[in-house]
Amino acid sequence: MEQRLAWQRDGGDWPNREASRFVCAAGLDWHVQIMGRGPVALLVHGTGASTHSWRELLPLLAGHYTVVAPDLPGHAFTGTPAAEGLALQGMSDALGGLLSALSLSPVLVVGHSAGAAVMARLCLDGGISPRLLISLNGALLPLRGIAGHIFSPLARLLVRLPRVPSLVAWRARDRTAVERVLRDTGSRLQARDVDLYARLFSNPAHVAATLTMMARWDLDGLARDLPGLAVPLLLVVGGEDRAIPPESAFEVRRLVPTAQVEYLRGLGHLAHEERPEEIAALIVRAAGAAGIAA
Repeated sequence: MEQRLAWQRDGGDWPNREASRFVCAAGLDWHVQIMGRGPVALLVHGTGASTHSWRELLPLLAGHYTVVAPDLPGHAFTGTPAAEGLALQGMSDALGGLLSALSLSPVLVVGHSAGAAVMARLCLDGGISPRLLISLNGALLPLRGIAGHIFSPLARLLVRLPRVPSLVAWRARDRTAVERVLRDTGSRLQARDVDLYARLFSNPAHVAATLTMMARWDLDGLARDLPGLAVPLLLVVGGEDRAIPPESAFEVRRLVPTAQVEYLRGLGHLAHEERPEEIAALIVRAAGAAGIAA
């Protein structure tokens, strides 16, 4: 395995560093950020990202809640499990183990992209019973059409080629390449956010874990189980999202008729990084409506 990011070497200027701690749970050494006081809110990032994606949102929410934000297994500063631990079920189980180790029961959970799928799986399995699950541009359904036939097989092929993570990381040293990838999500980020993504994408271990996660990601089972979701679900959708088709939220609502959709015009896949104040206000408002006192 390639050398992963090291806190002492790479974390000196990490966003919200003062809230960071390391916790051993579910056989992994986790990097977790905890900030604020009040009801517990859990933030779970998406594929290839890390706690940095909550850079501005986390402090805003910490004025209302005890906010908990981990790096997912294999991402950034959290240890990498065996390959099955990077699948949806493996990540969900591991995250449940982390919450048990922290003795925390979140009443509010917010998942971005694949993080929303991890949270939905954990709710369906009874690992947590929050009062509200908020999906930010959630990847809750299998990819359709040609993308669905190419995406996972291609990821499985790439992850078998040992030089691919190093080649991807080498390419990410070109900042313009990282900017192009982020623009393709439909979002426009600040320079600081681009720098942080470039740091992640240029680390071969982080890239290898991301590719393995993509290769093992199977949402067919989740889609079958979603109609049994008992937790109230709010689907927040960026109208300019180019990574997850906005219409997929309305497909989810057909599976979960009690779900609500909040459609945000002009925002892309990384909406919470583009307009953190707007997303924070939306979360606090929705949580209040669900009976979660801020």
